[in-house]
Formats: sequence, C-alpha cells, structure tokens
Amino acid sequence: MTGPAALAGRQRHPLQHRGPFAWEPLARALQAHAVPGLERVTRTDDGATVERLLRGASAPVAVAVSLSDAGVVLDLPALPAAEEAALISTVRTWLDLDADPGAVDPFLSRFELLEPLVDRHPGLRVPGSTDGFETGVQTVLGQQVSLAAARTFGSRLVAAFGEPGPNGLFAFPTVERLAAVPAAEIQSAVRITHARARTLSALADAVAGGLPLRPGAEPGAVRAGLLALPGIGPWTADYLAVRVLGDRDAYPADDLVLKRALGVGSGQEAAVLSQPWRPWRSYALFHLWTRAAYAVPAPAAR
Repeated sequence: MTGPAALAGRQRHPLQHRGPFAWEPLARALQAHAVPGLERVTRTDDGATVERLLRGASAPVAVAVSLSDAGVVLDLPALPAAEEAALISTVRTWLDLDADPGAVDPFLSRFELLEPLVDRHPGLRVPGSTDGFETGVQTVLGQQVSLAAARTFGSRLVAAFGEPGPNGLFAFPTVERLAAVPAAEIQSAVRITHARARTLSALADAVAGGLPLRPGAEPGAVRAGLLALPGIGPWTADYLAVRVLGDRDAYPADDLVLKRALGVGSGQEAAVLSQPWRPWRSYALFHLWTRAAYAVPAPAAR
C-alpha cells in the first residue's frame, strides 16, 4: 500500500459491546474535543458519526465510526486481516467498548452523589485515545486554556506537520516527525508560548526515546516519566492515565471542572471524596464531567 488508504471498497464492521451503552454523552465528549482538520463529528437526531485517520501498518487509514441506539459500526477500507484487526482493537479501546457496565454501574450507584448520574446515563463510557502521543500533545496544548483555544492550537499543529488523507482530514504527525521539528518552529506554526513549544518537544523526545504512552503501560512509571518533563504536572499525568493508559482508577483530582462539580475548593478535597469510588474513579469522573461539561438535554415532557 502506498499513500493513504483509498476510500473505495469499504466495509462495515458492527462492534460488539456489553449493554447498556450511553452513546450520546460519549459523542458529545468526542465532539467537544474534536480538532478541526483532524476529526469530523456529524450529529443527527438519532446518532453521531466520527471521521478521522488512524495510523495503519504503512499509511494513514480513513475510518468512520457511527454511534447510535443500534450500536457501534466501524467503516473501514478493505485491508489485510492483521491490519484490520489492529484498527478494530484501536477503536474498541478508544470508545471503551470492552467496559462492563454490569460491574461499574451498580457499584457507583451505591453513592448518593453518583446514583442520579448513573441513572441518567447507564453504560457511560470513558473515551480513550487512538494514539497516546497524539492525546499527549493535545493535552499539553489544552493546559490552562479553553477547549476552543486547545482545538485551535491543535488544528494549526496538524495543518503544519500532519499528513493529508483522502477524506479531507489530516493524520496527526508521528512522534518521529514532531521530534525532528525545532521548538521555535512549533512555536511559530502553532502560535503558542516558547515554554509550551518546549514541552511539546520534550514530550516528543521522551516518547521517541521509549516513554510508553499506550494502554496497559505501568501507570507509576509513565507518571514519573511525564512529571520529569518541563511543563508537565500532576493534572496532565493523571488525565493521560485516564485517556491513554486506560487506568480506570486514575483521577485528576485538581481538575477545575471536577472541583466545581463536587463543590470543593482543592484537589485534596476532591481526592478525599473520591476514595470510596475506587477502583472505578475514572467512570465517576466522566459522570461528573458529563453533567458539568458534556450535558445531554433531558427528554421532553410528554
């Protein structure tokens, strides 16, 4: 295969998962973070479709994922079996399709604060990552700025250093590509501070050098490696543990939206409140974030 995968000869793959499946808050979270030029989220009254490029065996592959009450369907071009299986696995991890709501929901429903949130969105998923380095970069770009600003920065970075694909979108730059770009060039292209560009360069160097930003990596080792980098603090490390490592007990206690949702003034208070929710704190986190930031309108009265 040469160049990005062609759009012809596409195949639809229904992706199995345990029910229930709260697709709408998942779609809203993905839409809130969608970077122009990197992802395209289309909403209808009864579903949502997310389009993007995923890193294939030798080139970016254009994919589309449909979410609805009917389930999850992945649209892929015809690919060798091993490559197809790898991309399906990536999407399953990204959308948390191997979650077990039968274990998580009854546990979280024991707590007065969380019970109405679970009742509202049974089967809530924790959105993961299609690529740990991409999510790491976007998280650094989102430090201490609004989601809108983070999306703008991400769009500039992708346009400058990404690879164009057949669906009008760009593939995120590889770690090798970004590690080769001087921090001053990143700063100029993305229009961020020198300190933020230096953090991106340090992250690219670390991942290129073996920092395992991927599902299943040992959280303590990854956290230590991230905190050793300039400009990365506990919030970023904890957020990436949730989104990239798939640590379902990870919990960025000092998150501003989380503290507001809990009605507390410090990360320490948020951490203390969360102790009974272990080992499912990331699901509690996304229930609280969903209520505060990705709210789904209540059904109209009949």
